Amino acid sequence: MAHQSALIAEDIEAYLESHEKKSLLRFLTCGSVDDGKSTLIGRLLYDSKMIFEDQLAALEADSRRVGTQGGEIDFALLVDGLAAEREQGITIDVAYRFFSTDKRKFIVADTPGHEQYTRNMVTGASTADAAIILIDARKGVLTQTRRHSFLVSLLGIRHVVLAINKMDLVDWRQERFDAIVADYRAFADQIGLKDFTAIPMSALRGDNITEPSTNTPWYDGPPLMRWLEEAPVEDDLQEKPFRMPVQWVNRPNLDFRGFSGLIASGVVKPGDKVKTLPSGRESTVSRIVTLRGDLDRAVAGQSVTITLADEIDVSRGDVLAAAGGPPAVADQFESTIVWFDDEPMLPGRPYLMKLGARTVSAQVTEPKYKVNVNTLEHLAATRLELNEIGVCNLALDAPIAFDPYAENKDLGGFILIDRISNRTVGAGMLHFALRRSQNIHWQALDVDKAARSAAKGQKARVVWFTGLSGAGKSTIANLLEKRLHAEGRHTYLLDGDNVRHGLNKDLGFTEEDRVENIRRVAEVAKLMVDAGLVVLVSFISPFRAERQMARELLEDREFVEVFVDTPLAEAEKRDVKGLYKKARAGQLKNFTGIDSPYEPPEAPEIRIDTTRLSPEDAAQRIFDVLEGGFDPGI
Repeated sequence: MAHQSALIAEDIEAYLESHEKKSLLRFLTCGSVDDGKSTLIGRLLYDSKMIFEDQLAALEADSRRVGTQGGEIDFALLVDGLAAEREQGITIDVAYRFFSTDKRKFIVADTPGHEQYTRNMVTGASTADAAIILIDARKGVLTQTRRHSFLVSLLGIRHVVLAINKMDLVDWRQERFDAIVADYRAFADQIGLKDFTAIPMSALRGDNITEPSTNTPWYDGPPLMRWLEEAPVEDDLQEKPFRMPVQWVNRPNLDFRGFSGLIASGVVKPGDKVKTLPSGRESTVSRIVTLRGDLDRAVAGQSVTITLADEIDVSRGDVLAAAGGPPAVADQFESTIVWFDDEPMLPGRPYLMKLGARTVSAQVTEPKYKVNVNTLEHLAATRLELNEIGVCNLALDAPIAFDPYAENKDLGGFILIDRISNRTVGAGMLHFALRRSQNIHWQALDVDKAARSAAKGQKARVVWFTGLSGAGKSTIANLLEKRLHAEGRHTYLLDGDNVRHGLNKDLGFTEEDRVENIRRVAEVAKLMVDAGLVVLVSFISPFRAERQMARELLEDREFVEVFVDTPLAEAEKRDVKGLYKKARAGQLKNFTGIDSPYEPPEAPEIRIDTTRLSPEDAAQRIFDVLEGGFDPGI
């Protein structure tokens, strides 16, 4: 290394042994753009002697070529690794760096300051024990300072340094430092950050980083490095009830069946009674298996394989928990959500929710409010936009085992994933289960879907027509129903316009209302299939996500998607209802194809080209498919 401790040179084995026993502190740096986060981390790496000689040489060369310090060492370049970051002088991605001192090991996350990358800051904060919130002494407390502080509080980080950086640019004036601390404290009290340590510093010059600075004789607190070395690492997870999300069912041969995972909290020993959730079945721990042999005891933070005395059903995503203090199980929650995506969060739209190793389908049923991070005011919300934070109700398609996030981050923290693109679109924290999730249960019925279908002599299914307004969906669906009815089939046609006269008369045509429109119709169609009917659904249904949600409500081969494929120009030329004309004139907002998008199916079971087929021929072709044992071939 360019700088190395004497122990490394004298006795590498002794160094490694002492290094292994050091405690580990994970912390992040956050703040507004150009507050000096990357520079601070670079200084910490440099002063802790964690830069290799070739890195130092490259740093000096890069500092001369693209640095911002007039040829002097630009410590920010140690962590601003992306070309785009160096070009713009900002941090875009989360950069993780490791360093150590004689007292402790550290993993630091350098998180972006720009509002556009707030989602990356949440990623870095999710595993942190402490946070360094930087403030430029010239600028004081900014919007991003408040936003990041709110997120730090929200994510349960209780050890916080307020690093007031660039004090050299305000002549080390104590009154400026005191004014910033007072301003920040007023905000921190509102969000529950009661305890923070304010340090005046210059990351670039090294003042109050590793040693007290002579420029701040009025400051008697610790330098940053000492604070980091002495900050308590909370180790109370072992005091909490045992929890282990199952990541893998380990079955190498017929004689061994174990359940592998990282223990999230608590302690477990052979002979302990455990409960598997959400099923609720109980057993006894038989062995705790690791690569180095069996353990007599395993604690939070260890990855192990547990075998049970009984052959009970346990799958990936289930949770093994102490039988005497298991987590709750529910499928409806209140939660806080931080939205990451450019596309807004829409109530009723199905997303994938990943909590630990379990993935379920989730819908935001009701945004309660969003939070103004500047004033902490609760604002009415029908959606969440990029970087907005809101409290929302969630409904899942299956029950999950959980603890409130405030009690257990592993069993209370989740991410939301777009079902179509697989993008991570949000992250959240569970607060509590809604009471109705405990009060509502499936009622067992003796007459089921198969019996109702058999009585009607038909295969119940949904035939879902989608396409632009004016494509011919309702015309073809009506002709198809007439043909099916003539053959003695039991049918019902759900038409978009007709349903809006009753069930959905309270809905408009915003994206939120369109999502809810399809959600309701899909649930009605599911009930009708359960009744044994052939259900024809004729809706524009412009979004793939909602059509996919409707498909997943049904069993395999019960959903037939018919894409009535009519080019926009052709549909507009027909314009039977005069809607396109109004939309073009600006008299009709959120009209599909004009100022609201239509997402055509990518793999429909049946595609109808209305420029080549008449409505009668189209209906006949669909009928042939349905009656021919469902082999589309079209």
